[in-house]
Amino acid sequence: MLCLIDKTTDPYWNLAAEEYLLTSFEEPVFRLWQNDKAVIVGKNQNTLAEIDSEFINRHKIPVVRRLTGGGAVFHDLGNINFTFIDRKIEEEDSGMMFRRFTSPIIDALNHLGINASLEGRNDLVIDGKKFSGNAICIHKGRILQHGTLLFSSSLNDLSGALQNRPEKFTDKAVKSNRSRVTNISEHLVRPMTVSEFLMFLKNHIGKSYTEYNYSPDDLKQIEALAESKYRLDSWNYGCSPKYSFSKCIKFPAGLVELYMNVEKGIITRIEIRGDYFFKAPTEEFCKYLTGVPHSKEKITDRLNTLAIDDYFSGINSEELIRLFV
Repeated sequence: MLCLIDKTTDPYWNLAAEEYLLTSFEEPVFRLWQNDKAVIVGKNQNTLAEIDSEFINRHKIPVVRRLTGGGAVFHDLGNINFTFIDRKIEEEDSGMMFRRFTSPIIDALNHLGINASLEGRNDLVIDGKKFSGNAICIHKGRILQHGTLLFSSSLNDLSGALQNRPEKFTDKAVKSNRSRVTNISEHLVRPMTVSEFLMFLKNHIGKSYTEYNYSPDDLKQIEALAESKYRLDSWNYGCSPKYSFSKCIKFPAGLVELYMNVEKGIITRIEIRGDYFFKAPTEEFCKYLTGVPHSKEKITDRLNTLAIDDYFSGINSEELIRLFV
């Protein structure tokens, strides 16, 4: 088995590396890696329904879609991610896979005096509080299973970034199940830094593995994959399942209700109702917004080309954008 300890904290690059290692290598892999602040959403999730867009935009937190299923998770430098890639065992179901690849983590924590356990299908817990969410992807008989290890993460940032507004969305996307969480550092008998904990995991789990360093060609291919896929809104937002979005705001100038359908991240239909005053028809405004990506940046760009006061008297574009996010 190959052991990789990655130094980069770029979430786009790190998620590209996951796909590259799964699809381009034949050997089993054990990998430890960290991201700077980021939200990582599951393959089949509606990104906007999983995040607090205002918090994300205000703190400039990247949002990246991964290859694996499951719910959205928050990463920062107080969190360590682990990855196992190995062959699929015949007749092994997902529950057996999660047990196989979380066992080394549980064993490592037991050596530190922490009584951790696998709860449900894919969560690792301490005293009933979650510190690790895990997810799986299968490609041509190979399994990638990765998970988070909250060590000293900012639980305030985690809560803020993942504070969703599900009442605005109607869809069939996979929803995240929010759990009570804890940091591993709170349960240590002997204090450790996150760097010391990472090295402990490397020595405890990866001691019998061959350490691997990326070749120049590896690095080139991973960066190319990051640029062509993981850094693009079309992957991170546009691959969300089809959904409907609605919101109502009582502005000083009147009540405005928005109803819209979004498919592959693009607004396909808009309806607006309310008791606001206008000089130009609302239908014309809706036509201008149809075909625009459902993102704050793209909608703001389109609103800035329109005379908003003609369509919504007494409401400016900065106020109106709140209706769409």
